[in-house]
Amino acid sequence: MSPTGPAASDFPVLSAGHVTFLGAGPGDPGLLTLRAVEALASADVLVAEPDVLGVVRCHARAGVSTPELTVVDAQSTAVGVPVLRDAANLVMEAAKGGRRVVRAVAGDPGLDGNAGGEMLACAAAGIPFEVVPGVANVVGVPAYAGVPLRDAQGADVRFVDARTASERCWSEVGASDATCVISTTLDAVASAAGELVSAGRKPDTPLTVTVGGTTTRQRTWTATLGTIAQLFKQAKVLPSPEGHRPVIAVVGERSSAAQRDQLAWFESKPMFGWKVLVPRTKEQAASLSDQLRSYGAVPHEVPTIAVEPPRTPQQMERAVKGLVTGRYEWIAFTSVNAVKAVREKFEEYGLDARAFAGIKVAAVGEQTAAALVDFGVKPDLVPSGEQSAAGLLEDWPPYDPVFDPIDRVFLPRADIATETLVAGLIELGWEVDDVTAYRTVRASPPPADTREAIKGGGFDAVLFTSSSTVRNLVGIAGKPHNVTVIACIGPATAKTAEEHGLRVDVLSPEPSVHKLAEALAAFGAQRRDAAKEAGDPVTRPSERRPGARRRRTTT
Repeated sequence: MSPTGPAASDFPVLSAGHVTFLGAGPGDPGLLTLRAVEALASADVLVAEPDVLGVVRCHARAGVSTPELTVVDAQSTAVGVPVLRDAANLVMEAAKGGRRVVRAVAGDPGLDGNAGGEMLACAAAGIPFEVVPGVANVVGVPAYAGVPLRDAQGADVRFVDARTASERCWSEVGASDATCVISTTLDAVASAAGELVSAGRKPDTPLTVTVGGTTTRQRTWTATLGTIAQLFKQAKVLPSPEGHRPVIAVVGERSSAAQRDQLAWFESKPMFGWKVLVPRTKEQAASLSDQLRSYGAVPHEVPTIAVEPPRTPQQMERAVKGLVTGRYEWIAFTSVNAVKAVREKFEEYGLDARAFAGIKVAAVGEQTAAALVDFGVKPDLVPSGEQSAAGLLEDWPPYDPVFDPIDRVFLPRADIATETLVAGLIELGWEVDDVTAYRTVRASPPPADTREAIKGGGFDAVLFTSSSTVRNLVGIAGKPHNVTVIACIGPATAKTAEEHGLRVDVLSPEPSVHKLAEALAAFGAQRRDAAKEAGDPVTRPSERRPGARRRRTTT
């Protein structure tokens, strides 16, 4: 019996290729939508402008193709130079080859840039596409600048691109009392203000201009249509080689200075724009850098310590085999690196977290405990007080031959670790296998520009999380400048810093990197508040005169 429905050959064959036009937002990576992150994770090809690539690249899978985006140059074609491919050509070529393409643009695809033309090209070629909206520049930047575009009374809002605005456009906006959001460049702001005044807007109409919006390079000026040119000249904003930088200007009563004093939430963060040196290994610095960003800082990670396997691995190999055969009652981890070393050895032998069955596990602090949980192991003991070897010993039970069938502890640690924990465990009646699980060596020097910034006062603060980070940073890069705020995790680290001629400004109340970051943020907030109370401009430490001194702050 033959089927009565249409044959398979009657349906059009759909291309396997697909294009996602994605809005990357104004610059803050945190403004990417969940759908944008999903699309990036499945992309085969990522086409993005250079200023957007850094925002989206980290969400793409390993191995994604990122062809360089260049614009067709008719002049070079005329002299026989091969035609450079533009964005539309790159997108179409990849999609026709059956690949999933993400075309990322700054802001929103429908409001910023020229993605509409590329969408039409896909539609004409029968290539399926979708649009993932993003936070538009004209909406996101004013929000981060503390300039609401509407209030309870409502208001007309007009968006103007000064580069393409016609005389009629300026006349209509100038004759109205609508809030006007202008996309322009730094050196064209005064010209746009003049257009509005010529069209009927009062010269005393409030105006805000924001450059670098939603990033820690954001800066906002408040003036009026009639005074903005003079303000830029007096503040030496212009003339400048950076006059071409894009800005968002908001014209209207809602952009007044009185409102910004109360609503400028982003630029009021305690360490807004501070360049903070984080001298740790890249793996250890990640969560700390995220915390610093939440305070408005710009973390700069400089590894001062490199972790390498022990010179003789036999001792570590015997200890790991002892774990499996029941040689130990406890295993104590004193660092994230110790967890990593044991985990790598487990993987080498084809073992996993199940090998810890029947063994009690101790972790010196929260970060080490988190690394164990990520491994699949929940620690039995974490210090209830100070997160250190001494704190661990405070809670460690003494050996009891009645309840403890085995009296031995496996202690994997660094080659330069102190003997505090070993001595304390022995005093509690335990036998200790003190095993070198990894070696810590001084890292290679950072690039020349980083070394110059460290010695020349280019950093606003540096976080020292151990005495070794002090010694190694000074050894590979030189001593931080005396205007740089020095923050130390504890008294021992502070003492080492002072021995190297550094003035310690901030001391963490607890030996925790996150408490250290909190203390530095509190220092920044106090400094900002003091400047405001004195009627002084809020500046970063690196902007202060050389030689300025501050007292140590414990928070």
